[in-house]
Amino acid sequence: MMQTPLLLTAMMERAEKFYPKKHIVSRTESGIHRFTYKEWGKRTRRLGSVLTNLGVKEGDKVGTLAWNHHRHLEAYFAIPCMGAVLHTINIRLSPQHIVYIINHAKDTVLLVDSDLLPLVEKIRDQIPHVESIIVMTDGEMPDSTIEDLHHYEELLEKGDPTFSFRHDLDENAPAGMCYTSATTGNPKGVVYSHRGIVLHAMALGLADTTGIMERDVALPVVPMFHVNAWGLPFAAVWFGTTQVLPGPYFTPGLIAQLMEKEKVTVAAGVPTIWLGLLRELEENSYDLSSVRYLLCGGSAAPRGMIKTFEEKHGIPFMHAYGMTETSPLAVVASMKSQHEMLSNEERYDVKAKQGILVPGLEMKILGKDGEVEWNGREMGELALRGPWIASEYYEDDRTEDAFRNGWLHTGDVVTIDEEGYIKIVDRTKDLIKSGGEWISSVDLENALMSHEDIFEAAVVAVPHEEWQERPVACVVLKDAEKRTVTEEEIIDFLRPQFAKWWLPDKVIFMKEIPKTSVGKFLKMALRDEIQNKISQEE
Repeated sequence: MMQTPLLLTAMMERAEKFYPKKHIVSRTESGIHRFTYKEWGKRTRRLGSVLTNLGVKEGDKVGTLAWNHHRHLEAYFAIPCMGAVLHTINIRLSPQHIVYIINHAKDTVLLVDSDLLPLVEKIRDQIPHVESIIVMTDGEMPDSTIEDLHHYEELLEKGDPTFSFRHDLDENAPAGMCYTSATTGNPKGVVYSHRGIVLHAMALGLADTTGIMERDVALPVVPMFHVNAWGLPFAAVWFGTTQVLPGPYFTPGLIAQLMEKEKVTVAAGVPTIWLGLLRELEENSYDLSSVRYLLCGGSAAPRGMIKTFEEKHGIPFMHAYGMTETSPLAVVASMKSQHEMLSNEERYDVKAKQGILVPGLEMKILGKDGEVEWNGREMGELALRGPWIASEYYEDDRTEDAFRNGWLHTGDVVTIDEEGYIKIVDRTKDLIKSGGEWISSVDLENALMSHEDIFEAAVVAVPHEEWQERPVACVVLKDAEKRTVTEEEIIDFLRPQFAKWWLPDKVIFMKEIPKTSVGKFLKMALRDEIQNKISQEE
């Protein structure tokens, strides 16, 4: 067979050659912009020539602090296609963590949205490796304390629209990198190769995974700084898919408007995004009949939410699972043909699971005595390996904690049923051990969020003298001023669904549940807050 390298350069060129009239719809601070792939290709090549003139070399890291828009998409391809490494920086991390990852990656250039420039101003003297800062804006250069800033559009005017990208790169060379969201300690860096990104994009196009195709209109609500927006921008360019990039500071209403106006067929986001959209659909009317499915990842979606989207609004819902270390697609809850014979309730049981392993990957589910039985009950830690699974953390001595004997040990506790469908039970650190038995906080949370009055719910363990740990539920009501649901009513709602010893000892009503930078519940902070609250009450 021919040993042709798998490179992002070929993905970009395919879009330019075969889909020059397809569109990229980009929302920025000044409004909606539309570009064809032909126009985007020229702009991307201009960016490549500009970065070369600034001294960026093969292997150099170029950081981005940006929202989802066309300029970020240009960076997604210009940087790796010239042999450098795209480093997408999570703008929601603390300033201390942002300083850490810029220095750890040794970024030489930063591409920064104008509204995020104040963040960079505060840390400029702490990031000595950065030689150039380019401001991405539609308007004039903002006033800044940083000298020698570059204006993105002015640089592009001087760039070469025929600039040639690299075809001689090693397919195993680094193309991108992301850092984990760091619930404890410093973030950990994960490097993605050209080969891994290409194969991951191919997996996104499989009919029995997410089935991304040319005729789709894809809306990645998941940030482009979070695991490459789950790989959707790469796959969409390669397949000629129309892309709708929602830009900064969007709201559920704005997302619904974009979906309606642009006739979006596929949208991707975490459960908190879809909970917000569901509330918007309850209050206002939109025509979302174009949507093929909503893709949900990051954490488990409540079964009740899935059912409401499908039955009340006619919007199909698809679960997926992955993590920064897996590029991220690893498991997708696509339905098998025999599931067509199931009742609606049985189908929702399947859809509420994370799904089956994506072709191309291998897995093991490890319990205390080896691999667990496929019976949907026995719990074990999910381990993965494959061509788009990381093999180590970037220059980090914590590699040995997660990567052992050629496998990524995910830290996620799961069950697997007879059909091979995986269900996330919990993170190993979030399982609740009460009286020697395990309680899944995820199962309790999903049940709570199926209550008609509850918007969000998180369950954490608190120490207990007799039982070691006991669950406490924290809930946010949909409308706290109008709803009068009580703690006892919520426990009664859970009672038929769980064994008595699973029921939370306490229900705490909150205005907001703390979240990580990517929208997951921040259990560590919540545990501390609840324990302090209980101690004060005692």
